[in-house]
Amino acid sequence: MIVYYRAVRVKDEIKQQAIIDATIELVNEIGFASCSVSKIAKRAGVSPATLYIYYKNKEDLLVSTYIQIKTTLGASVMQEFDPSLPVRDTLMAVGMSLFRHIAEHPQLFTFTEQFANSPYQDLVDRDKLEAVFQPLLELLHYGITQKIIKDVPMEILFAHLYAPIYALVNPHINPDFIVTPENIEISMNMAWDAIKL
Repeated sequence: MIVYYRAVRVKDEIKQQAIIDATIELVNEIGFASCSVSKIAKRAGVSPATLYIYYKNKEDLLVSTYIQIKTTLGASVMQEFDPSLPVRDTLMAVGMSLFRHIAEHPQLFTFTEQFANSPYQDLVDRDKLEAVFQPLLELLHYGITQKIIKDVPMEILFAHLYAPIYALVNPHINPDFIVTPENIEISMNMAWDAIKL
């Protein structure tokens, strides 16, 4: 009896990272609309068929890339989260870490900014992303109950705490801003002043 074995394509983490890197580079260079699976595969040095081992289609690739970037950002930033510190100190440490992370990875920031303003944003499981920041949300709720920070919706707190960081490090909005420890501290102190009671 002859037994036929179907070749199983094994996923390769190096190839998958090459695909993600190529996706980020191309989207930043030519935008979502012009970025095709064949162009991404060519930039990554793989065949289009190889790309489909990892992702169902272009949409799945783009959404997965965004989720990976945001999850990595969250994990990096939340390393500075220390609930044993006063509320202010913990929020400041997280903000400073966010500043550093974005400044060190401008290409990732550019991709996520484009993605956030695209129709693909609607395909992201927001609960999955927010889970990384759950301890931060709990800290903000604690700060509200303890009358340390203003009792306003979370969206407003985040807008005053962390949205200024995204604006400051965005080269299209502030091309001359330099991320220095002094500038980070000034920004975070002003953010704290905006939300504290």
